[in-house]
Amino acid sequence: VQLVESGGGLVQPGGSLRLSCVVSGSLISDYAMGWFRQGPGKERELVAAISWSGHNANYAHSVKGRVTISRDNAENTVYLQLSSLSPGDTAVYYCAARPALNQHESVWLWASDYTYWGQGTQVTVSS
Repeated sequence: VQLVESGGGLVQPGGSLRLSCVVSGSLISDYAMGWFRQGPGKERELVAAISWSGHNANYAHSVKGRVTISRDNAENTVYLQLSSLSPGDTAVYYCAARPALNQHESVWLWASDYTYWGQGTQVTVSS
């Protein structure tokens, strides 16, 4: 299973970005997905997580109201829409996948819950 993120870049404060993560080698519908980020000198932290069907989602408190996670299982892709960005959002953003056993609509909040990881995409918020 391979995960490839895209959509990162340099954006001004207040701006928006849409990150994508394409899964190959397996059906994304077999996985709960998550987006994490790791800023300079910081630990990796959850941004948002979504169940295999998209029915359930969970957001970190720091991004709630500014971020939307979604998925298109037909396209084997999960998205992260970021808005009202601030310099504090500067980080490498990673997507991660965890097998959704028995099709439970669970969301997973810890990095250790996930089996597969992408290489990350850099988001830099600066004027």
